[in-house]
Amino acid sequence: MELHNRSVRTDVRELGALLGDVMAAQTSTEAYETVEDLRTAAIEYRRGDASSRDALEETIDGLSGTREDVVARAFTTYFELINLAEERERVRAVRNADADGSLHDSLEATVSELSAAGVGKDELEELLSDVLIEPTFTAHPTEARRATVKAKLRSIATHLEELDERDMTDRERDAVWRDVTAEVTSLWGTRQVRQRRPEPEDEARNVQWYLENTLFDVVGDAYEEFEEIISSEYEGVDCPKLFEFRSWAGSDRDGNPFVTPEVTAETLERQREVAIEKYRDQCKRLSAVLSQDGERYAIEGPLRESLAADAERFPTVVEEARERYPDEPYRQKLKLMRERLDRVDDVRPGGYPDGEAFLDDLDVVAESLSVDRNDVVRTSFIDPLRRQVDTFGFVLASLDLRDHRENHTEAVAEAVATEGVDYDGMDEAARAEFLTEAILQDEPVVDADALGDVSETTDRVFRRFRELADWQAEYGTQAIDTYCISMTEEPSHVLEVLFLADQVGVVSLPDHCGLDVVPLLETESALNGAERILGTLFENEAYGTALETRGEVQEVMLGYSDSNKENGFLAANWDLYKNQRRLASFCREEDVTLRLFHGRGGSISRGGGPMNEALLALPNETVTGQVKFTEQGEAIAEKYANHRIAERELEQMLDAQIRARHEANAEPTEDVPDEWVDAMETMVPAARRTYRDLLDADGFVSYFGQATPISVVEDLNLGSRPASRSGERTVEDLRAIPWVFSWTQTRLILPGWYALGSGLDAYLESVGEEEGLATLREMYEEWPFFRTTFDNAALALARTEPEIAAEYADLADDDLRERFFPQLIEEYERGRELVLAVSGRDDLIRRDWLAESLERRNPYVDPLNLLQADLLGRNQRTEEEERTLRLTVNGIAAGMKNTG
Repeated sequence: MELHNRSVRTDVRELGALLGDVMAAQTSTEAYETVEDLRTAAIEYRRGDASSRDALEETIDGLSGTREDVVARAFTTYFELINLAEERERVRAVRNADADGSLHDSLEATVSELSAAGVGKDELEELLSDVLIEPTFTAHPTEARRATVKAKLRSIATHLEELDERDMTDRERDAVWRDVTAEVTSLWGTRQVRQRRPEPEDEARNVQWYLENTLFDVVGDAYEEFEEIISSEYEGVDCPKLFEFRSWAGSDRDGNPFVTPEVTAETLERQREVAIEKYRDQCKRLSAVLSQDGERYAIEGPLRESLAADAERFPTVVEEARERYPDEPYRQKLKLMRERLDRVDDVRPGGYPDGEAFLDDLDVVAESLSVDRNDVVRTSFIDPLRRQVDTFGFVLASLDLRDHRENHTEAVAEAVATEGVDYDGMDEAARAEFLTEAILQDEPVVDADALGDVSETTDRVFRRFRELADWQAEYGTQAIDTYCISMTEEPSHVLEVLFLADQVGVVSLPDHCGLDVVPLLETESALNGAERILGTLFENEAYGTALETRGEVQEVMLGYSDSNKENGFLAANWDLYKNQRRLASFCREEDVTLRLFHGRGGSISRGGGPMNEALLALPNETVTGQVKFTEQGEAIAEKYANHRIAERELEQMLDAQIRARHEANAEPTEDVPDEWVDAMETMVPAARRTYRDLLDADGFVSYFGQATPISVVEDLNLGSRPASRSGERTVEDLRAIPWVFSWTQTRLILPGWYALGSGLDAYLESVGEEEGLATLREMYEEWPFFRTTFDNAALALARTEPEIAAEYADLADDDLRERFFPQLIEEYERGRELVLAVSGRDDLIRRDWLAESLERRNPYVDPLNLLQADLLGRNQRTEEEERTLRLTVNGIAAGMKNTG
């Protein structure tokens, strides 16, 4: 049976033709012909039918300001539509593979393999009980599209799904296509570039949209599928809680002065309102289903007792329920449950105190249905809701707080100075001793409510902690129970946060600790000093007590972005890998469960790539079962905008984590041959030197500023957070996202591969090319970490286009161009050559669908790049040209399906 009516080629062809018709109608035939000329010239050059891009460049040079805008808008809109076509193709691929049993990375195959390997029921249950996967949504500014544009695109995507999956008459099909035409016409007339920076509230609502409109519904379906798959091989295995969603949107204060306590409070309130409204709707829906006649079913035990308790708590409401639903006990119960949901955020008493209490009532209903032999009703209608409540509670997504460690140090020093303590003058040991004694004593050191005349930073930090105490009292500890410290370098940086929480009552040892304090290790010195930092903390009386109170689980965040920007791709990946192993081994010796929080971005250089492969490539020592990772920017939309794709993402994550945990149980310490480690230890120092030599070279920052659109990216209204930490134009001060974003725009994606070739060459020179290549090929075949690292670099290399990058290099001063561009291209070519030699492939891309996607996209990105480079090269630009320039950034981001 054919599941689909269309193909990606059909979607691309028809959407492209429709866009052409709309453009001609909305602008002019001449404008349409100009775009067609550019498209044709770009394709001819890519196919080899033209010897140069002269025709393309001549057409661009001759464009008027108005025609430049049309061209930029045309190609940008084209990519937005083609992205929808490729999303639809992903859905087709998943559904077809699921139907014929060929789905790779499937939970079904893994469960079958575990059963065949002799893994028993008890072992599987223990394996599942270890697993907790925590995707954490951030507001990092890597989503170039406006919310208005995304809404229109989602509408078009829904219509494409109808056309693809529904059997329709010609009249019905024409009606749907008419709606698509209307949406594309509206999209053409919609401003693509934001006129204002999104505010933190906008970013929080964006994250909330995916939780509310996709993941909330997907979770119930996903668990149902997981349990069905497990039951096919194992009887009586209850699937525990496997996922929990978290967010930084509205609570991440690091480098963003606009994330105020008011923003966080509003986010918490809005998320609770969404969750409760969802549950209220579900209860109303259940009331239509659970219409069982009480005279025919023996409603005994917990349900009867629960109704009796409700009668005492809400006599008037119970009377109303009995009158409305006589002899329909389930409906009566659901009416009372809706009443208690209504009172959660109400002055009236009796509301549910938390999601657990609501879940208890659902359990009562579920148990009664089972007793009444209505298991099929329970399975279809009650169990999915129970999973939703277990996953989202009344918080939807728990918030993590984050700020830079310097702010905490300043706040502590200034606050205790009013009590005559010279914290600034203390060394590290003295600071740790002072903080420990302060945390353990019963009385606070400072009056957090009356600090006196203090700096704005100190006032802001203490206010946040005071509000934290109120938030936890109002919304529950689960709603906001993690505090991440950026740029952690010393144990005192962690103790300072514990001290601040203690001063406001969030921590009261030894009885209560309402906070996981999470060091973010992102510099080379912090990663290499991780054992020293954690070792000192574990031995510290105050922190040790707090850790015990939190269940002996230590979360550590690893910064992929800044470590890459500081050290380069290869060195950063190796530093992260080996320090993860050291951290995990150390925590195991200390009987502490390590939960790694991977601060990954969407791009390869920032830890991006397929999540299931990343999880499988982690060192065995680190796979405790619990894992946390960031999801951000366009990666959120790509993974979680479509229900079927979102469910597939969850399945792949779970499949990878179960496999990784099983392997870690079988081999707790990963067996990495010394020869492989030696190879890495030879490659990495050389690669790091090459990378640092580039960044530290006199004039490089100027070259970066002239040969990339960083000046445009900095001013683009991508997110509420500033592009740099201090406003200075230095590589060190620049945030990783605009650093990567700017290079990606030029199609020279050096953050994803630069210095890899130099590192490999250093190793080959040390052992000889023949022997070295043999070892590297063995590493690629047998070591998941090395293979994943190499494949990611290969993808960054494949998406690099030296000829296009040369157009941007020509914008730089002649002496800077001659000094840097040949060096960059030489490193690119050597890296490409060696990656192919080691992988044994003829092509950098190992996935056919991705190669097809790049082949489809490249000719259409080229005109946008050439137009952008032309606009950047103008000494003076009109307001119209500035708007077009910003639009080309959106278009290239859509074409590359990546920003930063």
